[in-house]
Amino acid sequence: MNEHAPQERTSPATEARIRDSFGRQGLMRHLGARITEVAPGRVHIVLPTRPEVTQQHGYVHAGATSAIADSAGGYAALTLFAEDSEVLTVEYKINLLAPAAGDYLEAVGTVLKSGRTLTVCRLEVFGVQEDGRRKLVAAGQQTLIRVDAPEAA
Repeated sequence: MNEHAPQERTSPATEARIRDSFGRQGLMRHLGARITEVAPGRVHIVLPTRPEVTQQHGYVHAGATSAIADSAGGYAALTLFAEDSEVLTVEYKINLLAPAAGDYLEAVGTVLKSGRTLTVCRLEVFGVQEDGRRKLVAAGQQTLIRVDAPEAA
């Protein structure tokens, strides 16, 4: 994926599939996270900062930070697969670079390499202030596996 290429658009069907799947994630709903951007090989997820997602010092908890990063990467990978596919995280590594502070966190998952079976994504999480200032608070890498979607019951 070339980050400097003109922005491609995801098909409406793919975007609807991503948003529908995200809507079924109980953890994302519980955290208050939402998808803000879907593009081929890239997804942005925003998590508003609120007391329920913070740790004892008032920063967003590493678990919440990691969860939105993991989901952003997973959905970025899913944008590149057919409708009959799903993805599951095989592993991910995240470095917490700075306290997760801001009015909200924005996780960006970007596909680095999409294969038939395994996909590798870059994970970035930014602390964003209301005035638009952004600070990278976490960065990582993730490997996902493509699996067949379960048959509807």
